[in-house]
Amino acid sequence: MQLDFHYYATYCAAYIAGYSHSDSLDIAYSAQFVDCCSRTLLQKIGASGHAATTQLQLELMNAPTDPAGRQDITRIWASFHFLPGDLKADPGRRCGKAYRNKYRMICQPDGALVKDTVDLAAGKSLQAAGVAMHVLADTWAHRNFAGTPSLVINNTDSYFYEILPDGDGFRERKIVFNHNPNSADDPEKGKYTNSVYQGSENSVMNLGHGRAGHLPDYSWARYRYMPAWGGFREIIKDNPSDYMNAFCQMVYALKYIRTGSGTFSIGEYRLESISPWKDAVYSIILKRQVDASVDWKALGEKLSGQKVELFDIEKYQDEYKQAPTDGKDETFLGKFILAAMSQKSMVTNRIYRTGNNLAGISVDFTGKGIKGIKEFRKVAEQSAEERK
Repeated sequence: MQLDFHYYATYCAAYIAGYSHSDSLDIAYSAQFVDCCSRTLLQKIGASGHAATTQLQLELMNAPTDPAGRQDITRIWASFHFLPGDLKADPGRRCGKAYRNKYRMICQPDGALVKDTVDLAAGKSLQAAGVAMHVLADTWAHRNFAGTPSLVINNTDSYFYEILPDGDGFRERKIVFNHNPNSADDPEKGKYTNSVYQGSENSVMNLGHGRAGHLPDYSWARYRYMPAWGGFREIIKDNPSDYMNAFCQMVYALKYIRTGSGTFSIGEYRLESISPWKDAVYSIILKRQVDASVDWKALGEKLSGQKVELFDIEKYQDEYKQAPTDGKDETFLGKFILAAMSQKSMVTNRIYRTGNNLAGISVDFTGKGIKGIKEFRKVAEQSAEERK
């Protein structure tokens, strides 16, 4: 998913869930900031690199792909963008442990880790709620791909057909990808960009949904394709349905986080909770455009009657840099960092406890009563030493 959904649509979901305009903005900002919080940014503001929730292209290009390097990549991408759907999944055929571990990293919605993610945010900061919404939403967009470098999992065949509305039915159009990163996608002509095929199993080019380009990030896209992990058998991806489920599930999860009552159950989307706005939401989801920010922003302002400010990556950086050491935890980004490290430690610990070493040795920070960044850093550094 992109800025349009992670920021503007998340604002709409938070406001519908009962948060104030100000709180909805904070949740939305935190959800989008997951796509911004790289080690480069953290170094710039003087924060711990352990809190990274994404990696810049240059960072990935320079990332080592030895076992320790791959574990570092996996801890980031599996925790925040490709949440594993079933850590005990059965590939359904004979295979080695290495393949089985990678297969179990495939992202799917409504897995046990989605509930763990939402429960982890309950009773915590608005930043924690935003982090959880990013993770939850991405399970719908990024399903069928894994947040670990792997050719045998993330590769796809050249067989890609877009399913286009045509009157009362649909027609199909063959998708031909190009590999020029500077080439903009053109939905009207069916021209899209994806990553170059890389035959090395552990190349960072085989991380996530690069082989499908940005198709998973477009709410209106419907297509059929063949993933490597499925033995190159056809899968149909219906983004409009998935994005509507994602939006409704965000509203449901945020109501649970806000009120702290009842339980959050996976597999429930509670479409009735957005019934007054269902048509407006679905019309945005279906509109063929590479960036729906303007439409989501307009809906948010209609809901609240207040201006939804543009996302500004610099907004809270000076506050964090200028805060005294013992006051950084109380800044906006300080609270985000704590939420991010809690999420990463929870997910990687769940992976580690199943005997899967793709995310390395992990310590469950949240189970140690850790509350401050200094304590997180100390345990994280201790864990890093144990991995050497």
